[in-house]
Amino acid sequence: MLELQDLSRSFGTTRAVSGVSLTISRGQMVGIIGRSGAGKSTLLRMINRLVEPTSGRITCDGRDVTALRGRELNDWRRRAAMIFQQFNLVGRLDVLTNVLIGRVGHVSALRALTRTWPEHDRAIAFSAIEQFGIADLAAQRAETLSGGQQQRVAICRALVQEPDLILADEPIASLDPRNTEIVMDALQRINKEFGITVMTNLHSLDLARRYCDRLIGMAEGRVVFDGAAAALTDDVARRLYGLQKKPGTTPSLP
Repeated sequence: MLELQDLSRSFGTTRAVSGVSLTISRGQMVGIIGRSGAGKSTLLRMINRLVEPTSGRITCDGRDVTALRGRELNDWRRRAAMIFQQFNLVGRLDVLTNVLIGRVGHVSALRALTRTWPEHDRAIAFSAIEQFGIADLAAQRAETLSGGQQQRVAICRALVQEPDLILADEPIASLDPRNTEIVMDALQRINKEFGITVMTNLHSLDLARRYCDRLIGMAEGRVVFDGAAAALTDDVARRLYGLQKKPGTTPSLP
């Protein structure tokens, strides 16, 4: 169980996240929604410790994540895998090698540096890309792939870390509708078939309602909605996004 206790982050005089307290149970698929600048990305990055909290605590199964340093912090980042909007692949390396980078926490430093991966790890990586329909691209350089293909590589890289939690930071923001569905299906499959907790930032309310069991709405760094997808009515969404309904019109939601 992941717990955030009064978590805050300031950048100078700007409060990006303010007093967030949440409990995330294992196996949930959680969508974090809200306007740009609401604090969604900062929240996920604090959980992974890519951004340090200004105050508050993060605990997982009773362990104080905010106190971790060195090797213990690296182990947490393996357990809490990140997927980024920009994919963060090494363009000049092939697909299989990019996925194998997710195994760094499972091999010696020398093997990781020299990229002499054990056959066991290569088998795990190839199995991942096979499951997600990109095995035929294994030898292709990542920079030659489409955006949707690159994001599937990034998902495979996260999966082979053998994480307990996947944090997907705007994973579909730069994708077309077809690839958006492919990537969201992949995240849902990881959640349902592998039992891995997934927390993802999404702009589309339709996708959030369709794929997520639980939605967390943020505005100005605070949690203003936390509940089942079915409980997020259009009226609640309008308040969340600051949309005003004009007489005789139906405002479009994100």
